[in-house]
Amino acid sequence: MNVTLAVKQYISKMIESSGPGMKVLLMDKETTSIVSVVYTQSEILQKEVYLFERIDSQNRDNMKHLKAICFLRPTKENVEHLIQELRRPKYSVYFIYFSNVISKSEIKALAEADEQEVVAEVQEFYGDFIAVNPHLFSLNLQGAHCEFFLLLALKKCPMIRYQLSSDMSKRLAESVKQIITKEYELFDFRKTEVPPLLLILDRSDDAITPLLNQWTYQAMVHELLGLNNNRIDLSRVPGISKDLREVVLSAENDEFYANNLYLNFGEIGTNIKNLMEDFQKKKPKDKQKLESISDMKAFVDNYPQFKKMSGTVSKHVTVVGELSRLVSERQLMEVSEVEQELACQNDHSSAQQNVRRLLQNPRLSETDAVRLVMLYALRYEKHSSSILPSLMEELSRKGVSERHRKMVQSVVEYGGKRVRGSELIAPTDAVAITKQFFKGLKGVENVYTQHQPLLHDTLDQLIKGRLKDSQFPYLGPSSLRDRPQDIIVFIIGGATYEEALTVYNLNRTMPGVRIVLGGTAIHNTKRSPLCLIQEGSRLQSDISPRMAFM
Repeated sequence: MNVTLAVKQYISKMIESSGPGMKVLLMDKETTSIVSVVYTQSEILQKEVYLFERIDSQNRDNMKHLKAICFLRPTKENVEHLIQELRRPKYSVYFIYFSNVISKSEIKALAEADEQEVVAEVQEFYGDFIAVNPHLFSLNLQGAHCEFFLLLALKKCPMIRYQLSSDMSKRLAESVKQIITKEYELFDFRKTEVPPLLLILDRSDDAITPLLNQWTYQAMVHELLGLNNNRIDLSRVPGISKDLREVVLSAENDEFYANNLYLNFGEIGTNIKNLMEDFQKKKPKDKQKLESISDMKAFVDNYPQFKKMSGTVSKHVTVVGELSRLVSERQLMEVSEVEQELACQNDHSSAQQNVRRLLQNPRLSETDAVRLVMLYALRYEKHSSSILPSLMEELSRKGVSERHRKMVQSVVEYGGKRVRGSELIAPTDAVAITKQFFKGLKGVENVYTQHQPLLHDTLDQLIKGRLKDSQFPYLGPSSLRDRPQDIIVFIIGGATYEEALTVYNLNRTMPGVRIVLGGTAIHNTKRSPLCLIQEGSRLQSDISPRMAFM
């Protein structure tokens, strides 16, 4: 199961179906994102696609020598744009592909608009999701219905288990089942000896994981810089050059990124350092010391030929350099240490002292201050000696806005003990967990990586056949008798890169098991506190049969 490959195959099939000749790819905002994360522009150019346009663009020229490949979501707006396009066609012929189901009435409206008979083909290609990594997908939805077609893209007709403590999980499970039953012809795939399994979870069962700082490369980039459809905005980085104001990080087209995706910060710095030292061996004159990330940045600036020869590495030096600057500026090692203590250990006396000490640090950002108090509130919600009121006063004295202070109580209402179906932190954890350190480049050592998301335990129990039916029942009378092989996990309320790393490691270490993880979005701590709360209420009304199309 590879979601990246599934989308690439759809796009390749679209282009090949149009035959030889010059082509334009006509997309909307969402399908532009879907395509851009799996294909570079240069790759598509090799397939005779020479122009990329938006269906809502008003300034497109007539180019009758081009064939148009339209890849669009079947929204009312897109259908209307397409009707106007067909009434006055700008291209010679149109191959139209919708990313999910389009109604018969809309097909009829398109046919009536096609008076010049320029439409050669209309099909549904079920690729209505962002393939972030081969085993990770996101719906990337902002206030829209959760319509997605992953099951159809992967050609899976699964058995379904859901989180019993979540009404939303049950409703989504029922919606998926309803659609599979109704559209049984679409789901008529070759039967496998062990049926695939769809496991539907609710983010509220583990509100802690999205609030933690991360220390692997992809997760750090998303956390500190923001990774949006494989693109990073570096325009605010001090002294950034023009060509690096926006960079693309894609494991499909960047070997260094692919090899370092899940490595920790120290290892990444070491790997860049080794690459540069190899270059220096070829240029023995003026050998520079490469003891720190700042040394590396200076090296790239001083050797233009290295930058030209290895633009990929200079890009990563810039990204790692900015990550290092932000870690230092925000004192994230110290913050992360306390976060890990809150998430993994059971020493209230130490935790409350450390949180209070950090809150009194003038260099602590508002975001980090609120997150620490949120973690404390979730962790020691029912503790007899809770100092939460005192910490809230500390936030107020620190000048934290009322809006952000209110989010502390909101996140407890969203993911507190009253809501959770599982116990996030067992009393034995304090004894069982030993502090782990990773050591790498100077300035990036002794960062805690103790925490494992609840998903790790859930999947481990599932694979071993120990996941309790009383907590995660099957929908319907049937159940799996054998160890599951193909597992699709969907988290209502969004997934995290820490959970993606868990899935990556399980895929690596569990022969015969293939897991894909997805969610309504991919969280980082900039978006998670507010979005956890907002999505919790929005999804209550958004879950419908339409959401069930995967």
